[in-house]
Amino acid sequence: MAAPGGAGSCEDFAEFQEFLRVMRTIDDRIVHELNTTIPTASFVGKIDASQTCKELYQSLMDAHTSRERIIKNCIAQTSRVVKTLREEREKAQDDAALLKQLRKEQTKVFNERCRIHYKPPKSQ
Repeated sequence: MAAPGGAGSCEDFAEFQEFLRVMRTIDDRIVHELNTTIPTASFVGKIDASQTCKELYQSLMDAHTSRERIIKNCIAQTSRVVKTLREEREKAQDDAALLKQLRKEQTKVFNERCRIHYKPPKSQ
């Protein structure tokens, strides 16, 4: 599956969240997967349950590894942007456009961490 905005891109946070939601499908459907892949007593001889479970486990581990890599990449990408903007701000403290961009990135980071716990007033 391709990422909506490119694998691991976190430019648009809502798009990034949607991508992660889609990547969680295997976790969200685990009970269904188990019910449809593990044979009932009447089908025991027709399906290799050990191999099926092994493949399902590997799929889960691959999905977890991919999500972890993409999340860490997004954190690193956002951190680099904020660091660069801070360094630029130190060099040009009167640059209004730079300050606005830095605030935008800092707000993005704030929203990623606090969106569930606190929503700032709209006027700020």
